Amino acid sequence: MTEKDKTVQLFLDLIKKSRRGKLKVYIGMSAGVGKTYRMLQEAHTLLKNGIDVKIGFIETHNRKETHELLDGLPIIPRRKLFYKGKELEEMDVQAIINLRPEVVIVDELAHTNIEGSKNEKRWQDVLDILSAGINVISAVNIQHIESLNEEVKEITGVEVKERVPDSVLAQADEVVNIDLTADELINRLIEGKIYKKDKIEAALRNFFKNDNILQLRELALKEVASQVERKVDSEVSKSNLLKREKLLACISSNEASAKTVIRKTARLASFYNCKWYVMYVQTPAESQDNIPLHKQRHLINNFKLATELGAEIIKVQNHSIAKAIIEQAGEREITTICLGKPRVNLINIILATNVFNQILKKITSNEIDIIIFS
Repeated sequence: MTEKDKTVQLFLDLIKKSRRGKLKVYIGMSAGVGKTYRMLQEAHTLLKNGIDVKIGFIETHNRKETHELLDGLPIIPRRKLFYKGKELEEMDVQAIINLRPEVVIVDELAHTNIEGSKNEKRWQDVLDILSAGINVISAVNIQHIESLNEEVKEITGVEVKERVPDSVLAQADEVVNIDLTADELINRLIEGKIYKKDKIEAALRNFFKNDNILQLRELALKEVASQVERKVDSEVSKSNLLKREKLLACISSNEASAKTVIRKTARLASFYNCKWYVMYVQTPAESQDNIPLHKQRHLINNFKLATELGAEIIKVQNHSIAKAIIEQAGEREITTICLGKPRVNLINIILATNVFNQILKKITSNEIDIIIFS
């Protein structure tokens, strides 16, 4: 592709993007938090304000309060299909595109379509609708997000088969968390507002355990926070951007002290819900030819631990540890440098070594904090 062709393609992409519909997604930690209810409430508000809004697909699960909200809302009839001798219903994507409402409500984003449908998944239907310039409001539970599949399986013991790629959520213009406390959700279940009475006891013993709900709630809050962070990065100008926490854990080839620094930095990163790095500076004294085998093993194990805890690994070669740390701190806009406690008197180290002197001078001028772990 020539430079001219690239310029034309870029302009075409911009036009397509401007014509594309907007996507709003409600996220919940589980069934029963009120995602569908909230979408229908929003549909009524939009309708009252003169917006052409239609129901593309809603699943009320026969919940009385939710079902009653369908009254007065225009519903696009579902498409009927025969599958294995049964008449089933699916969202009629082509009817939505032909009618071209300003906003369409599409529930159950992770749903798998009946065999023979144009798209395998409903999220693919939603992308088609957005491409047609129609705005979509949809909903999904946190356990259906692809990258969280393993974590959800660990929490609940259930592997969720219907999943939505993270790239779909990344395209959302707005992501909203529908939040309840664990007690509120369990009370809704006990009151029969989520499942029928014959399913309540089994749900309480399995999915709706207090521990499960708390962990799923944490995942939902973190997911929405990361989506908001992405939106801030893309839409807020650098001059108005509030400086975010970024931690740099500096480790040596010493196994015990490195593990301490990694674990304590991981806890800090979790508290701040921020990005963090683990950095090792390979000096000539610990080059591939000089470093003892047991120290190599320590480093590999510690890199593995750091990766498991969510860090990004930085490994650089430099004669000066201080210089390497300072360079990386500047390049990656680090706010806090985390170090292990030296095995000799700290004051003597700070006064006598270039490593600490140089780092301290740098952080003084760049407003970088330094934490020394015991």
